[in-house]
Amino acid sequence: MSSPDAHHTPRRIAVLSSASGSGKTVLSRRLATRNGLPYYELDALHHGPNWSEPTATEFRAAVAPIVAHPAWVIDGSYRGKLGDLVLNRAELVVWLDLPRRVWLPRLAWRSLRRIVRREELWNGNHETIRNLLVGRDSLFRYAWRTYPERRRRYPQELAPFPYRRLGSTAEVRAFRLPGEAVS
Repeated sequence: MSSPDAHHTPRRIAVLSSASGSGKTVLSRRLATRNGLPYYELDALHHGPNWSEPTATEFRAAVAPIVAHPAWVIDGSYRGKLGDLVLNRAELVVWLDLPRRVWLPRLAWRSLRRIVRREELWNGNHETIRNLLVGRDSLFRYAWRTYPERRRRYPQELAPFPYRRLGSTAEVRAFRLPGEAVS
């Protein structure tokens, strides 16, 4: 695992996870707030009205100006469409790699809360029982299927980048950026 310089507080941080429900958005927002950095959620840029998705070219065009900024916290990586666009510019990549027993119940409760409260996610989209449970790309099936694959791939794929793997809720709670003042 690469480690960033302990004396330099990173100003461009990418946060990714092995599975939905790991707390990526919560950690990203917390890091942005504590360090006065702009926060960007790639899901909000990727999921258009009626769950429409941009092409890889359109998505790269939307994200490229963001990663060109000198400071940010980006929640997500979308490597399938963006390649290493985000990771190449990040001074630190934080990988949440929590066990299934942690993220699966979180994912279930979060999703049920959103459905019951009719919470809008992005661009007028809402979670439904159908997109949680039905079909090969339902949220639960997708998370379950991609989790072992990401855990297997990420150590090698992230090796060229300065990254930190957080494998427990205690590690996530205690995590501070290198050089970040403890409040």
